[in-house]
Amino acid sequence: MDGASISALAALSGSIIGGVTALGTSWLTQQAQARARENAEDRTAREALYSDFIVEASRLFGDAWVNDRPEMSNLIGLYAMVSRMRVRSSSRVIENAEKVARTIVETYFAPNRSLRELRDMLDSESMDPLRGFSEACRDELRSLRAGAGVPGLGNG
Repeated sequence: MDGASISALAALSGSIIGGVTALGTSWLTQQAQARARENAEDRTAREALYSDFIVEASRLFGDAWVNDRPEMSNLIGLYAMVSRMRVRSSSRVIENAEKVARTIVETYFAPNRSLRELRDMLDSESMDPLRGFSEACRDELRSLRAGAGVPGLGNG
């Protein structure tokens, strides 16, 4: 081969390599952005689900303290939220959510409490059945923000 052919071949090879590199970099960047967007959407959906669960469980727990007849549709809604958590949450979050739901049902079967009894119990742990759930959610959401995946789902 003569010098001109070698130069042309080298220039063509360089262009091809540069194009493939640019294409690969662009593809990898788009994949990383899509993954980050999916993770952010998942984290936002979990936060909303956990928040809804806390609000509903708190309301039902308060109702259980003063009533002995639960609205079944409300309890079913709470258990539906637990089932939604089973799809995307860690086993620790699910276990704590199930514990909260059981506590609420058990509280409906316990004698009703007066306002005075509630005041006397304010410092006891029985007044905060959502503590373990909230802590498990906080830990899970922190691990998602750190990009570590979710422990208990095989990805963290």
